[in-house]
This record gives sequence, C-alpha cells and structure tokens, in this order.
Amino acid sequence: MSTIRVAWGTGTGPTEMSAYDAALADANLHNYNLVAVSSVIPADAEVEAVGTAPDLGPAGERLTVVEASATRAGPGHVSAALGWTASEGEPDADGSGPGLFYEAAGETDPEVVAERVRTGLAAGRDLREWTFTDERIETATIDPDAGTYASAVVIAAYGESEPIC
Repeated sequence: MSTIRVAWGTGTGPTEMSAYDAALADANLHNYNLVAVSSVIPADAEVEAVGTAPDLGPAGERLTVVEASATRAGPGHVSAALGWTASEGEPDADGSGPGLFYEAAGETDPEVVAERVRTGLAAGRDLREWTFTDERIETATIDPDAGTYASAVVIAAYGESEPIC
C-alpha cells in the first residue's frame, strides 16, 4: 500500500514566486520538482493528512502531486483547499478502492474554496459507479499586507520522490 500525504502551508515574499516557494517551504515540499497529475487516487492508497510533509527523498527529485495553490499581492485574502473521497474496495480485496481529489483556490475566504471542493467532489462521485465512504477537506489561507505577495498551498504528495534523470 502506498501513502499519499496531504500537506499545506502559507508564505509571503517580495515576488509571486518567492511567496509560492515560502508556502511550499511551510509544507516542507520546497525542495522537489512537483509534477501535477489529475485527481484520481489509486486503489489501496492510504491518504494521510500530515500538515507538514516528512522527508520524501533527495532534493531536486520529481514528486507527483495534486495541488491547490493561489498567490496574490496584498491586501486581501488568498486561500487554497484540497478535498478527497474514497470508495469501498472490492468485496474480496483488502483495503480501500479508488478515490478522488478535488482542488480549488483563489482570492477569497477558506469557506468559499472549501465549498467549491465539496461541489467538485459531489460532481466527481456522480460520474463514477463507485460506493464512496468518506470525505475530507483541508484548507490554507493567508491575508497578505500591502506591498507583499502571499501564497496558500494544499498538496497531496504521492509516495516518495523519484530521480528525474
């Protein structure tokens, strides 16, 4: 069984990219090359909300992720949310079945992006003939000061990092 860790963070900086890097550092995911995938959770994967990711391998390696992120200049709100839902496994299988992630982010309050995630997860469940058993949502939000950029991220990191070359 593989583990997908959900981590989140916020950060500020003098540029959009530095704020994003600071938010990744807050989640301990700043030393990887993130490769985004669509939002399907493999069967028998365990999703674990960790807040701050553990060491997932050497710096510079590729890390497969589903990511919600938003960056803006202050003042104002910036929020990101990532939710997931799992299905039941096959009757003769050990563990859970496949599941879904859904992400949303923007220059708004955390409740707004969380509601967008709930709506997206419901639509995703309607497209599949799976029996879903649970749902969870994590959010990150920050209110940047004027003249500062801020980022909020919530990231699902699939397993461990892998060499790029």
